[in-house]
Amino acid sequence: MSKIYTGKGDGGTTSLSDGSRISKAHPRVAAYGKTDELISWLGLIRSQPELSSDKMPQDIDTSLRTIQIHLMHLASILASANPARQKGYDFKAAIVFLEKSIDRMQAHIPPLKSFILPYKPNISSQIHIARTICREAERHIVALGTDIVGAHMLTYINRLSDYLFVLARFVVVTTGCKEDFFV
Repeated sequence: MSKIYTGKGDGGTTSLSDGSRISKAHPRVAAYGKTDELISWLGLIRSQPELSSDKMPQDIDTSLRTIQIHLMHLASILASANPARQKGYDFKAAIVFLEKSIDRMQAHIPPLKSFILPYKPNISSQIHIARTICREAERHIVALGTDIVGAHMLTYINRLSDYLFVLARFVVVTTGCKEDFFV
């Protein structure tokens, strides 16, 4: 593509990956758009200096990059009118990846006592924002129905919000900050 602008979307429609056109207000566009927003937030989080500190395990950045790739696959499936594309990515393995990552981080944080108010460090609050965007993406994805979205895709996006919650707590503990409990 030599030009970023084509003018084809000026009337309020956009192309799916198979070339078919739908309204930019279509629930499918909302689902992959919110997924794209989450990918961008994860990029912002990856760019934060706290993730490069000696206190933070090196695999956090690698894990976040892997998650961005998972989400790119998810978004590409959502942007396709071809249901056969759902079989093209192993979301089962992606779910296992998230669960193992959650388990590793949870081994280093205290049991949860109460609801948490996002606070310090700044990166932890950014991760909580990403978590809420993930939940919004999940709601959009669920609204598409099982004829478009496979069960493993739903499990993946649900598990990702769990991962982000645990990551935010892990960052608080690892940086030496204290969690701000609601009660």
